[in-house]
Amino acid sequence: MDNLFKTQALQEIDKSADLFCRVSDAIFDAPETAFQEHTAARLMCEALEAEGFSVQRGLAGMDTAFAASFGSGSPTIGILAEYGALSNMSQQAGLLEPSPVQKGAPGHACGHNLLGGGAMAAAVAVKRYPEASGTAGTVICYGCPGEEGGSGKAFMARDGVFDQLDCALTWHPSTINMSSPASTLANYQVSFRFRGTAAHAANAAHLGRSALDALELMTTGIQYLREHIIPEARIHYAITNAGGAAPNVVQSEAEIVYLIRAPHANQVEEIYQRVQKVAQGAALMTETGVEETGFKASYNVLPNHTLGAVMGDNLLALGAPTCTQDEWDWARAMCDTIQRPNRLFQTAAGMMGPKGAGFVSAYQDKAIYDAALPYVPVQYVLPSSSDVGDVSWVCPTAQIGAATMCAGTPGHSWQLTAQGKSSIAHKGMLLAGKVIAGTAIDLLCHPEILVKAKEEHTKTLDGGGYRPLIPQNIGPLDVLGEPDA
Repeated sequence: MDNLFKTQALQEIDKSADLFCRVSDAIFDAPETAFQEHTAARLMCEALEAEGFSVQRGLAGMDTAFAASFGSGSPTIGILAEYGALSNMSQQAGLLEPSPVQKGAPGHACGHNLLGGGAMAAAVAVKRYPEASGTAGTVICYGCPGEEGGSGKAFMARDGVFDQLDCALTWHPSTINMSSPASTLANYQVSFRFRGTAAHAANAAHLGRSALDALELMTTGIQYLREHIIPEARIHYAITNAGGAAPNVVQSEAEIVYLIRAPHANQVEEIYQRVQKVAQGAALMTETGVEETGFKASYNVLPNHTLGAVMGDNLLALGAPTCTQDEWDWARAMCDTIQRPNRLFQTAAGMMGPKGAGFVSAYQDKAIYDAALPYVPVQYVLPSSSDVGDVSWVCPTAQIGAATMCAGTPGHSWQLTAQGKSSIAHKGMLLAGKVIAGTAIDLLCHPEILVKAKEEHTKTLDGGGYRPLIPQNIGPLDVLGEPDA
């Protein structure tokens, strides 16, 4: 699916590589958490406006969400960008040991600085294609805040931001180069705040009603509940307020956040209702009150094999970047800080079916997985979550992983953050931009592919459709927390 105009469009990414790397690095240097990504959104909007995009800011009640569009007519192709950081993951780039820039500060431990830069590169390249070829079509680069703990895309989907799209394309930094055929787990995240009565724990404990006791009873109840939910489900938690540091006080308040995951949203909903009953029971036992203080949710990703195959073809046509000896040496040194084998490596092999065995034998000891892996339309569910899931219920959606880090790098780690500005990271980011751009251009040239993708999407929905999981009365700032992935 190649032609001269497509080749020229992809070459624009190489010509403007310094711009995309500079924006990515600037976002890395100013890490911001969910819905606070003001610097990142500004940098991307300014760069896209300079490239001729029309930018609409402040989507779905989020100051840091935007849509940068170019072109006219059908089809309308969305490219999803992210740029949120993780709290308490500050790390100096390029070092081989934990060394925060500022202790307790956020950092890009999921590579979203690269994700934003790669999506922007793809949008700029796709824009060049209609200009040169005269082909009709609209490209929209969406700035999607809060994937880490905020489910920003779920709020955008709920408010109809993606309804105009014929399809959506995206990517994620990874240790492998692969168009993903996998689904993910749907999730709900909810906080429970217990309120009791304070008292002196020695003189008048009988007058107190401990919110911390209620919280601890809830954790015990959830522990017993885990035996009685489907094995594919997960229930994670974090105590966000233990009521204070004084042991001689009966704590009058305590708060806990739960993240519930399962392969399908209806399964998560059933578990959520049972979690609510555990919270109510804990409050009843301790004569305290309980309220839900935050809620967010994401659907499971619906893979679209039609689009995934086109992405896979573009990835194979481009091939993996070539690494220098210095890059191999750096990756090996970083690998020495990491416990291997890595789950993602085994997951990739599993998604490749019979071809996976050859991949394992050839690459399991390498410091960089410098291969472009084929797309295999298998059924596979990753044990992680992403708000890309909500977009995939609205329109056909596909995404790739591009190798921006050394083999075995764990997600949400100081090692991942340390590699966020490396030449390996930049090469993977630019490859992702080219794959997305090439896929979008193929869809502009061959509308029959989109027809097939939409038919597959309708069949996958099986008579259902997108029903927002987040109630209308809940806004993005009501649900701050992390992580989704």
